[in-house]
Amino acid sequence: MSALGHAAPGRIGLLREELAKLSAFLRRDLLIAWSYRLAFVSEWSGLALQAVMFYFVGRLVDPSVLPTYGGSQATYMEFVAVGIAMSAFVQLALSRVGTGLRAEQVQGTLESLLMTPTSPSTIQLGTVFYDLLYIPLRTAVFLVLTALAFGLHFDSGGFLPALTVLLAFIPFVWGLGVANAGFILTFRRGGGISGLVVTLLTLFSGAFFPLELLPQWGQHAARLNPIAIAIEGMREPLLGGSGWDGVAGELLVLVPLSALSLAIGLLAFRAALRREKRRGSLGLY
Repeated sequence: MSALGHAAPGRIGLLREELAKLSAFLRRDLLIAWSYRLAFVSEWSGLALQAVMFYFVGRLVDPSVLPTYGGSQATYMEFVAVGIAMSAFVQLALSRVGTGLRAEQVQGTLESLLMTPTSPSTIQLGTVFYDLLYIPLRTAVFLVLTALAFGLHFDSGGFLPALTVLLAFIPFVWGLGVANAGFILTFRRGGGISGLVVTLLTLFSGAFFPLELLPQWGQHAARLNPIAIAIEGMREPLLGGSGWDGVAGELLVLVPLSALSLAIGLLAFRAALRREKRRGSLGLY
């Protein structure tokens, strides 16, 4: 019992040390992001232009083909604003997570980090810690600004349930990103495959058009698409005012899918890392 009692505090202390290192990663990436202000402005400008483009596209769309939420007909701009926010979230998160460790490799800092008494899991989390905080916040701010700019109606009581769906969806994207990072470590510039997969998932997600417009087989496939599940889980409370009742089913599906994606992604990355260490090619890019 005494040995176990000493071991438990030791593990807790080690965990605290590893978590404390995340602040150093966060500070570094925050300073880097702040030093590239033009990239920040360009990113938000691109989102704004996309919203404006879909505003004019929405004027060509027959409102009768749009789904109803809570018995109310959504406008196309209300419908697509959530889709824009979620698709941008997925693309940006996957890109940042997948290339974070790649950037460490190219800059020659990955091997140095791995030689420090820092867990590989801490390094994996640290390289994306800034993005895990910034990207969900960016998504929420985009929805608020879009609603104000275009006079959209989002149910204020639906923001917290929608945010919960988004948070439950983050580990799914993180898992894809970490697996993509392992793929890049092994094949160097083969990360485009993950982009193709995400493009296909986004196409069958209902982000930009109702799923009912897809052929029957496409509608069945979309029901298994985690991105489609997350998007509908956010639309229900935001557009239909369904509150927590409208997201319960989506959360029951998303949480295990996210856990599975994250577990597979971490295993794939660790396998790639062991392979590169064994071959002595970790610093090659």
